[in-house]
Amino acid sequence: MGVIDDPRVAALRRRYARQLAFVQARLSPEGYLGLYLTIGALILIVSAWFFGGISEDVLHNDPLTVTDLRFSQWLHVRMIAPLTTAMLLITYFGSTLFVTGATLLIGLLLLWRRQKYDFVTMVVSVVGGTLLNVLLKSAFHRHRPSFNDPVLYVSGYSFPSGHTMAATVFYGALAVILIRKLNSWSWRVLVVLLATVMVLLIAFSRVYLGAHYLSDVLGAIAEGVAWLAISVTAVETLRRRKIRDRREPSRNL
Repeated sequence: MGVIDDPRVAALRRRYARQLAFVQARLSPEGYLGLYLTIGALILIVSAWFFGGISEDVLHNDPLTVTDLRFSQWLHVRMIAPLTTAMLLITYFGSTLFVTGATLLIGLLLLWRRQKYDFVTMVVSVVGGTLLNVLLKSAFHRHRPSFNDPVLYVSGYSFPSGHTMAATVFYGALAVILIRKLNSWSWRVLVVLLATVMVLLIAFSRVYLGAHYLSDVLGAIAEGVAWLAISVTAVETLRRRKIRDRREPSRNL
């Protein structure tokens, strides 16, 4: 007799039948409130927790801010012309101009192909993420790094990094859209790796060029992942609910 058939286990299963059914439904790959929503919620919780920890350190000048200063100064005195040129190019791919233009072009392509849910995913992720970052910058009021011989002259507040946030939601949303269309797991993994590398390179470029502290870009990545989880999960939940309603029209009567 297996463990599952043990009378004591069976009694527990009957006693907690509703709770077990709830957990089973949350872990089911089918349905609009199943595994997809559960994974999205977990990613949101973890990334929001990381952002909360970083922002608390920034607000209270905890040891992370000391690391910020030392790391920025260490990078600044070791800057070399070829790497600086490369970083200036890389940082452009997280700029407002590039992200806005690329989002517009991709959005028009998705509309032309009548892929409305992918369109909504891209727009909500990028536009909503950008607005959220503006609000957070205004809330934290953190000043940018200061050097006697700066490479970039950037105005505005520092935390969280706007370029890094934009890169996280843009390349993240693009990766999600591409993954949905790819059947090969190897291609899916490659897409995720490329998106991750782009975000990390842009994040590093902001610190290297003296536009942000390390905690600025780490906080922006956590913020971006959290917002991306909200956006993608919300749109996918809506899509799956529409599919369910079409398959089961009797429920709407």
